[in-house]
Amino acid sequence: MYFAFDDDQQAFADATRTVLTDHCGPDVVRAAWLAAPGALDRTVWDQLVALGVNALLLDEEHGGTGLDEVWSALVLEEVGKAALPHPLVETMVVSAAFDPSVVDGTLISTNLGGPNVPCAADADRLLLLDDATNALHLVDREAVELEPVVAVDRSRRLARVVWTPTDDSVVTDDACEIALARDRGAFGTSAVLLGLADTMLQMTAEYVRERRQFGVPIGSFQAVKHQLADALMLVSFARPAVHRAAWSIARDEPTRSRDVSMAKALASDAAVDVARIALQCHGAIGYTVEHDLHLYLKRALALSRCWGSAEEHRRLVAAAIAPPVSR
Repeated sequence: MYFAFDDDQQAFADATRTVLTDHCGPDVVRAAWLAAPGALDRTVWDQLVALGVNALLLDEEHGGTGLDEVWSALVLEEVGKAALPHPLVETMVVSAAFDPSVVDGTLISTNLGGPNVPCAADADRLLLLDDATNALHLVDREAVELEPVVAVDRSRRLARVVWTPTDDSVVTDDACEIALARDRGAFGTSAVLLGLADTMLQMTAEYVRERRQFGVPIGSFQAVKHQLADALMLVSFARPAVHRAAWSIARDEPTRSRDVSMAKALASDAAVDVARIALQCHGAIGYTVEHDLHLYLKRALALSRCWGSAEEHRRLVAAAIAPPVSR
């Protein structure tokens, strides 16, 4: 299959990158680590809303742009490169199908990606799965109780949600719709992981060009070159799988879930391995919280386990391609 992005898709991703470069530097990510629950700065979020990123997948009838997941793939990779602390995947990719108010900048988070909800105290609404009935509910943040969770990546601002489902808050109990929402979340997170891996790789390449040992840059050492080549290979190998997942969701391909699982497994593995290589190449300075590397490294480690781990998704791929058992 030949797959390439057109000029308009590239231009929208470029515009997103400009917004994130101007408004979501490492200082913004660090501030998200320290801000009190409910006090996340929305400056960059408002800029993304003004650009229309939040409503990219919302149909035109509700004020969105009516585009598809293929358009979102490059955008989400840019979001990952900046380690945006706001739950864009949860809002734009997962929740827009259930709440058109995202077009106005409503920030929505969800527990579909795991039991702990990112930016729960900062969200306007929460899309919550009731395990007892397997129904999705949309509730206002004020209607729930939150228990903050200490996480390795504090910029994710996790919390457990204590809530009581009601008939009025149900948005769907259709298993197919919920499965699609999960696939969208896993795809979106895969694209973000690519961006995180790319940033860590670029940071490391710059560092090894500047750091000197024995009178020469450590990037000239063959062992370091091999490590970075391996990292680049992992990201390059995962990227087309993520793009294929976007295409399969957009066109409702019968292999959608399998393609998403393949993307999430490869992107998770790539991000974790790039994080390990980046830390090893940085050496002792990479272990310090003062260095920016940890902002991206910890996000990559956290997201690699959300919306299904690489191990879980590999099992799903194996089940999807396994030949039927003859009896």
